[in-house]
Amino acid sequence: MLAVVGEDAVHRVEGLPGESGRVGLTLALGRLRGLGVTGLRVALPAPGHPLGLSGPPEFNARALEAEQAVVCHGAAFGLVPEVYEAGPEGDVHVEVVWHVLPVREAPPADVPSLGEAERELAEALRDATEMLTRLDVAGSGPVAEAAIDAYRARAERGREVLAPGYPPRAVRVLELAQRVGTLITVATESGHGGAVSSSEIFARQEALRPVERTARRAQVAAYNSVVEERERGVR
Repeated sequence: MLAVVGEDAVHRVEGLPGESGRVGLTLALGRLRGLGVTGLRVALPAPGHPLGLSGPPEFNARALEAEQAVVCHGAAFGLVPEVYEAGPEGDVHVEVVWHVLPVREAPPADVPSLGEAERELAEALRDATEMLTRLDVAGSGPVAEAAIDAYRARAERGREVLAPGYPPRAVRVLELAQRVGTLITVATESGHGGAVSSSEIFARQEALRPVERTARRAQVAAYNSVVEERERGVR
């Protein structure tokens, strides 16, 4: 529960069957379990890439707008977060409302297996490193150094990125996906390195778009691996 809430002040769930208003996250998860939910899948969609979604269009549209969603396994529900700031000036805090919506019971879109994700990430990491080297941005400038330092700090906490019970491969895949994501952040920064014009920055972003897509697919595969293994009867 702490991993879900993080530093946010309040999480509420709206639209839960049997509830007329918003309820707390703990109560909502208990209600969902009573409705047959046995697991939760993460979706990280982006424009043109409905990663982890299964429909219908109404749910997909809300999830694409939020660029994230949770799809229930065992019952046809999905949750889309709405994040906003609340409170007086000087004491502003983040609140999240999760909207429960019906979903189509179908395989999530474009989610690879852990094995596929690991192989694709190895290629993506090589491509991203080559791109950084070609653009002369690898490790250059304070922004790049800060991004790389942030990744190293996360790597030190590697075994904390997923809850206990996840397969070791999932931890490995998620760590590698985060590393690729950090390299993409470094490569797309406009304040340093080889890109000095908007056209060059755009070209860099377009070149790295497939790498970013691979990293997001791998993250979803890692987060959802426990549910996927349970569905296949592995666990």
